[in-house]
Amino acid sequence: MRGVAGRWIERWDPEDDVFWNEGGGRRTALRNLAFSVLSEHIGFSVWSLWSVMVLFMGPEYHVDPAGKFFLVATPTLVGAVLRVPYTFAVARFGGRNWTVVSALMLLVPTIAAAVVLRPGVSYTTLMVVGALAGVGGGNFASSMTNINAFFPLREKGWALGLNAGGGNIGVAAIQLAGLAVIAGAGAGHPRIVLAVYIPLIVVAAVLSAVFMDNLAPVRNDTGAAVAAAREPHTWIMAVLYIGTFGSFIGYSFAFGLVLQNQFGRTPLHAAYLTFIGPLLGSLVRPVGGRLADRFGGARITLWIFLAMAAATAVVLAASERRSLGLFLAGFITLFVLTGVGNGSTFKMVPGIFHRKAEENGLTGEAAAAWGRRLSGASMGLIGAVGALGGVGINMAFRQSFLTRHTGTPAFVSFLAYYALCFVVTWAVYLRGTAGARGRAGEAARTAPAAYAEV
Repeated sequence: MRGVAGRWIERWDPEDDVFWNEGGGRRTALRNLAFSVLSEHIGFSVWSLWSVMVLFMGPEYHVDPAGKFFLVATPTLVGAVLRVPYTFAVARFGGRNWTVVSALMLLVPTIAAAVVLRPGVSYTTLMVVGALAGVGGGNFASSMTNINAFFPLREKGWALGLNAGGGNIGVAAIQLAGLAVIAGAGAGHPRIVLAVYIPLIVVAAVLSAVFMDNLAPVRNDTGAAVAAAREPHTWIMAVLYIGTFGSFIGYSFAFGLVLQNQFGRTPLHAAYLTFIGPLLGSLVRPVGGRLADRFGGARITLWIFLAMAAATAVVLAASERRSLGLFLAGFITLFVLTGVGNGSTFKMVPGIFHRKAEENGLTGEAAAAWGRRLSGASMGLIGAVGALGGVGINMAFRQSFLTRHTGTPAFVSFLAYYALCFVVTWAVYLRGTAGARGRAGEAARTAPAAYAEV
């Protein structure tokens, strides 16, 4: 199955049961999934590097809370933008090849941070080096595009959820590393965290080179990219993904700063708590994919947004009452819900485009191929726009603390957004009346309930 030169696989047909179960397809896909998770995990750690570094930045750095929120938003923005070209890099260079290259690129922001992070460094320098960490955010798009091509439609929810969840845990992992360093060596030694991750990056790149494969059938398709950009479902799903993944990454980056500024926690106290939410949210992401495989992604996503709105209301009440216990309970619940929602929303994408192929008169492998083509192209756009939600969350917190010295106004805006996502999910994918109106309905050309199983 595997070519000798460059480790290229020439034939790949995961929808063929014989190929998948008896021809080595499943075994090969699982091997690539395992090392994709490892590389993406390190990428997420580097992407969220500055959510940890700001905990080491005491008064001697002369950066106020608003400046810190802006600093952690910078790699989020860069990572979101990079997700678009990273999506196309898989087909251009090969999934294995690009995984190796993108992993090695993580050395740039980590080494740069080790060089510049000291009291007296200018805020401009911090911003530039923080922006470099955005390369870690781009890894998600190429990894998801690659794994999407390896698995059959019936297993995409689980596979994509596991791939993304294992990557997401990188946020909690680097926060745990930060906690260990602050607790053991004090807040004056951020380079210890970097000294741990620099060799891990090299290990991830080497293992990817040795054990992963390129899929020759995966090709960049400009027509698919244009078609995905013109498809209303791409942008509808991007709006929903802002609510799930955007919330996850935004809260992950901002949680420690909110605890410090809203409740007066020290860097050590904040570090003790910040990793819990991202860890739980990451662990349950495959659960969201599994639930979506079984019950339909649209149904799971609908109820997740309702629950997220309720949890945000709890956080809002805790923020007003300055109740740390209630705040932590509500916030950690939000993390768990974003994790489940991450899995269910991304599972919807391949199913939506497969359903669209059938509506266009395609069947069997032709429908599966068209669905893979459009869903792969759309995932980069959806992932990029979704990550921008993390920027929005940090900027909302920045403005909220700058003007009101509390996170309450930001939480009100988040609650309103989850309510909007609930309505959109129901109206587009679950409403049981035929003839949806508007551009999205025109694109669907069927009752929204037809998408309930995606």
